[in-house]
Amino acid sequence: MAAAQADAVVWRNRALMVFDRVSVPVAVCDVYGQVVLANPAMAAECGATPGRLRGRQVLELFRPQEATQVERIVEALRLRHRSRYQVSVCWRAPGGAERHGELTADPVSDSVHETPALLVMLRVLGERPAPAPEPARVSAVERQVLVLLAGGATSARAARELGLSKDGLTYHLRRLSARWGAANRTELVARAYAFGVLPPGVWPPEARATEAEEE
Repeated sequence: MAAAQADAVVWRNRALMVFDRVSVPVAVCDVYGQVVLANPAMAAECGATPGRLRGRQVLELFRPQEATQVERIVEALRLRHRSRYQVSVCWRAPGGAERHGELTADPVSDSVHETPALLVMLRVLGERPAPAPEPARVSAVERQVLVLLAGGATSARAARELGLSKDGLTYHLRRLSARWGAANRTELVARAYAFGVLPPGVWPPEARATEAEEE
């Protein structure tokens, strides 16, 4: 008996090793779709680790495209049918792309009388690239303030060129800093480039042409 238990532990460990190393996204779920175990490939599709997927609902991670498919599977499992079930799903990949594919669920258990677990495999069929972020919305005056700061202008010079008082320029700087969470002028300029307000690779700095400006 002890030898049989030891063999079972050895084979279980070997199975888990294969489970972790297989490149196909795979998870084991309970009959309600809650993740019990996930391999690294499945976790990578969700931008997480296997441990962080445990307890999550698989159909919240991968959104069904047809509700009727899920309803048929739920009814079949309630009746203890042992077929293979497929669900068309879509999900957001870690890089922001929208992917679509197919989840295949196979009921598995040691006997036909036990409530089965679900061995779930994911097949990626395609993806739509993430949309490019829109430039941040700024007013015409704020845009010109950023151009001057990026070019190295002092606050006094920027105020003079824009026809603003010192307090007027400070108002615009504080407004931008609060909106973008910038602690100083250097961070403010860096965010202007990162958010697409100022085009990179252009000197002297200039404002990016846009029709969308904040009032």
